[in-house]
Amino acid sequence: MSSVRCNNLLEWYGKKARKLPWRETSDLYHIWISEIMLQQTQVKTVLPRYSNWFEKFPDIASLASAPIDELLKSWEGLGYYRRARFIHRAARIIVSEHSGVFPESFNAIMALPGIGRSTAGAIASFSFGQPTPVLDGNVKRVLKRWHGSPETGDRQLWTWAQNAIDVSGNPADWNQAMMELGATICSSRRPDCAHCPVSWNCSSAFQPVEPCTTKKTAVKHAHWQVTLYTCPTRGIWLTRRPDSGIWASLWTPPIIELASPPEEKPCHIHMLTHRKLHLYGDLSNLSPSGEGQWFSSLESVALPTGIHRLLEKYGVAS
Repeated sequence: MSSVRCNNLLEWYGKKARKLPWRETSDLYHIWISEIMLQQTQVKTVLPRYSNWFEKFPDIASLASAPIDELLKSWEGLGYYRRARFIHRAARIIVSEHSGVFPESFNAIMALPGIGRSTAGAIASFSFGQPTPVLDGNVKRVLKRWHGSPETGDRQLWTWAQNAIDVSGNPADWNQAMMELGATICSSRRPDCAHCPVSWNCSSAFQPVEPCTTKKTAVKHAHWQVTLYTCPTRGIWLTRRPDSGIWASLWTPPIIELASPPEEKPCHIHMLTHRKLHLYGDLSNLSPSGEGQWFSSLESVALPTGIHRLLEKYGVAS
């Protein structure tokens, strides 16, 4: 890794970096939450929920003591709700095993639920200046293009990432700069080589974009009957989803998976990463059976986005 390339990228980052709230702090708690929120979620989706999170949970102790439903409600709209459950478990571990103080050791950080090598590297570098690289999708793409090696696997990429951060002299800004470059300049489909600060030292600069060789996962279709039990005085009947699987631990009306699609069109289609949910609503005035409870208000109930949309179509306030 050229020290000149490092200096050029860091200088570019200092001038062009987007102003984001998690870049304005070295507080471990704030950095941790932002990194988990940003996993597989766009910045524009995270921004309005980031500050709201800390109004609700100002510190790790309040987070650990909060009921899981409060976390899930605050996580609404971010998707991948397992991340919120990981955060809850990690907060409780920090309180019970680290006296409520986020650990500084890289290995201790990585041992927390929901934190892998890349996320631990981000936290350790941003908070403590440790030379621990990040290897998210943006950084992988940048490294592959720099080295002109689109098929390179993670083992080599980690080596390249470590070598680069060791030369940079500024681990925190280096990781941010690499992610920023991939997110804004070195995009997957239309890299802007003309405005890249290191295009002069990139093996792929101004070349046709390499075709994507990743095999796409087939989208699976599921057909669900969603029964809406409503009562003018008691509200709507909801059940808790299982702890694993789609919409784990969230509240929904009773759902039955249909073996084959009905003749009528679904009331709502909700897209997940590799699954398309066809939801068929069924209003009922009968008494519900099985486990569940009535909710007269949904303001504090964590519902999947797909259920919110279905209830809106039936005029049920959510």
